[in-house]
Amino acid sequence: MYDLAAMAAWIEFAVRWLHVITAIAWIGSSFYFIALDLGLHRDRTLASGADGEEWQVHGGGFYHIQKYLVAPENMPDGLIWHKWQSYWTWISGFILLVLVYYLGAEFYLIDPAVADLAAWQAIGLSLASLAFGWVVYNTLCRVFVEADQTVLMLALFVVLMAMSYFYASVFSGRAAMLHLGAFTATIMSANVFMIIIPNQKIVVDDLIAGRTPDAKYGKIAKQRSTHNNYLTLPVIFLMLSNHYPLAFATEYTWLIASLVFLMGVTIRHYFNSMHARQGHPHWTWAATTLIFIGIMWLSTAPMFRAHEPETAEGAALRFAQAPGFDEVQDIVLGRCSMCHADEPVWEGLLWPPKGVRLETEHQIARQAQSIYLQSGISHAMPPANLSYMEEDERARIVAWYRAATGG
Repeated sequence: MYDLAAMAAWIEFAVRWLHVITAIAWIGSSFYFIALDLGLHRDRTLASGADGEEWQVHGGGFYHIQKYLVAPENMPDGLIWHKWQSYWTWISGFILLVLVYYLGAEFYLIDPAVADLAAWQAIGLSLASLAFGWVVYNTLCRVFVEADQTVLMLALFVVLMAMSYFYASVFSGRAAMLHLGAFTATIMSANVFMIIIPNQKIVVDDLIAGRTPDAKYGKIAKQRSTHNNYLTLPVIFLMLSNHYPLAFATEYTWLIASLVFLMGVTIRHYFNSMHARQGHPHWTWAATTLIFIGIMWLSTAPMFRAHEPETAEGAALRFAQAPGFDEVQDIVLGRCSMCHADEPVWEGLLWPPKGVRLETEHQIARQAQSIYLQSGISHAMPPANLSYMEEDERARIVAWYRAATGG
C-alpha cells in the first residue's frame, strides 16, 4: 500500500508539473498575441496588404511581424497553430481534478456542514456544472453577438457570481474556489477548441480552395480570445486559493471569488490600454487596490481578527506558555493528530499531510499560526470537518492565539 500511495503521489506531482508548464505556455502566448494585436501600427500602407505591422527585438535579433485582417492571398507554408498549450492545460487540470477532488472527495470535495452529499452526487454536480458553464457562456455570446461587448461581459459576470454562490452552497470552500476556476478555465479552453481553431480552419480551407475567406470568422475568434485574456488572471488566483484558508474557508468565500474577477478586469484593462497606446489608466491600480482591501476585509468580517504575520521558531515557548494552551493541545490531539502524526491512523493516509506533525507540545506551539488560520478564524481544517471540531473549540484556539500575541 505504501508503494502504491507513493506512486500515486508522484503521479499527482507529475500531472501538476505538466499543468503548470502548459498553463505558463498558454497564458504567455495569450498575453503576447493580445499585446501584439493591440500594438500593431495600422496607420501604414503595406505592400503586402497586411492590416498592420510591428518591429520587435528579442534574443539578439529583430522580428518584423505583420497581421492580415482576414488572411493572405495564398496559404503559407509551415503554418503554426497555437492550440495545444490550451488543450493540455485543460486536460492536465481535469486529471488533477479527478486525482485530488474526485478520488479524495471525502477530504476535499464534500463538506457535510455545507451539503451532505454522496461522493457520486458531488462528482456528478462537478461534471454537470463544467458542461453547463460552456453552454450558458456560448449562448450569451450568440445572443449578444451584435451588442456592446461590455453588456456581454456584465452578463458573464452575473453568471460567475451565481456559480460562485452555487459552488459555495454545495462544496467545501476549497473545492468551491477550485471549481469556479475550473468552470472559467473550461470556458476558456472550449473557446479555443470549439470556436477559435475551427474558425481559423474555415479560413484555411477557403484559402486552399481559392475562395475569399469571410471576415466574420476572424472577428468571432478575436472576441473569444479577448474574453480569455480578461479571464486569465482570476483563474490563476482561484487555482492558487486552495493554499490560503482566508480565501477559501471563510463566510464570504463566494463574494471574494466574485470580486477577484473584477480585479482581473481592472488589471488587464491597464495593460491592454497601454499596449494599444491609449494611455496609462492609473485609476485601475487604485480600483484594484480597493477591491483587494475589500477582499481582505471580507476574509475576516465580521470578526475583525488580527494575527501576527509570521510565527518565528523562537516564539514556540511563548505559545506553549500562553493561557489556554493545555485546552488547545487537547483539541489538536483529538481533532487533528490522527492525520498529522508520524504514523497517521486515518484510513488512506500513510504520512502526515504536508509533513505537518501535531503530536507534541513543541510541534503544536511551532504551528500556532497555521492552527489559528486553518482551524481558528477559518474552517479549512479539519478538511470537511471530518473530526467534528466544534465552534467553541475553534473559539478557544482563537482566544489562545490572541493571548499569546497580545491581539
